[in-house]
Amino acid sequence: MKKLFAVLMAATMMMGLMSGCGTKTETNAEAAPAKAAEQAASESKGEGASNKKNYKFGATYMTLNNPFFGALNGGIKEVVEANGDSLVALDPALDVNKQISQIEDLVAQGVDAIFVNPADWKGIRPALEAAQKAGIPIINVDAPVFDVELVSSIVVSDNYNAGVLCAKDMMSKMDKAKIVILEHPTAKSAIDRTDGFIDTIKDNPNYEVVAKQSSDGQLEQAMPVMENIIQANPEINVVMALNDPTAMGALAALQAANRAEGVLIYGVDGAPEAKQMIKDGKMTGSAAQSPIGIGKTAADIAYKILKGEAFDKEIFVPVIYIDKNNVDQYGTDGWQ
Repeated sequence: MKKLFAVLMAATMMMGLMSGCGTKTETNAEAAPAKAAEQAASESKGEGASNKKNYKFGATYMTLNNPFFGALNGGIKEVVEANGDSLVALDPALDVNKQISQIEDLVAQGVDAIFVNPADWKGIRPALEAAQKAGIPIINVDAPVFDVELVSSIVVSDNYNAGVLCAKDMMSKMDKAKIVILEHPTAKSAIDRTDGFIDTIKDNPNYEVVAKQSSDGQLEQAMPVMENIIQANPEINVVMALNDPTAMGALAALQAANRAEGVLIYGVDGAPEAKQMIKDGKMTGSAAQSPIGIGKTAADIAYKILKGEAFDKEIFVPVIYIDKNNVDQYGTDGWQ
């Protein structure tokens, strides 16, 4: 089992240690914060292109141990650097208190805008308040915060639909099932995925959730959690994981126990290594996101805010269900 775990961890880390909602998009939702408005006014006073302000952005993600966030950061960085500006990316390693300190430090540095992927969707509030008090806009990416009034814009995947897509595929394959849910209850993106799955199956008693436990979205945590679930539930035949690393951790535990055969395993992300496992017949499917697209969209919104232009308050990026039937269309050597 240790050898299998090492192989899976190596595959994940190679993709980037520095590298898973509800209302419709509202256009022109709100004006830029005070600092952004002042910058826009300053730039309008006859300053030429040669005197362009150089912006400094900050970003903090719940963890950069997941390659998804490395790809998301890469999308932001591409846009920022194309504009001749700079980006400081930070990793709180799933510690919300550390993330709050990171945001407070970015505020003290006087960055122009901050991209935030919260480690705890409710616990992050003090940092959001500090940024708002300083007039620094927050662009909330991937996982929504609870206090949406404290952020300028939210750019996320349609996470609820990700769960729906996985549930519908499962229902097309099985008339009844004993299901394991691997969740992450402090991340709203994961909550929405789990809710989407459960809401889709809840009216059919043939689909039974026999275990629902947290893995914090981490492969190395999902393995022992799944090992314990396997021992207590001998008839598992479906695993719905909040993201691809969790799905791969569950797969490793099932394989080590010689229990993987006949089990449908679902993830969310569409990570390159997960797509390879789908192609190889080891995973069933993944509701695929586009982290690079989310990053680029978020960066574009940040520039609109700083320039005093109209922008969208909420943007929900569609997800795509990938399985063995279409995995070759999206490839296994990169993100879609």
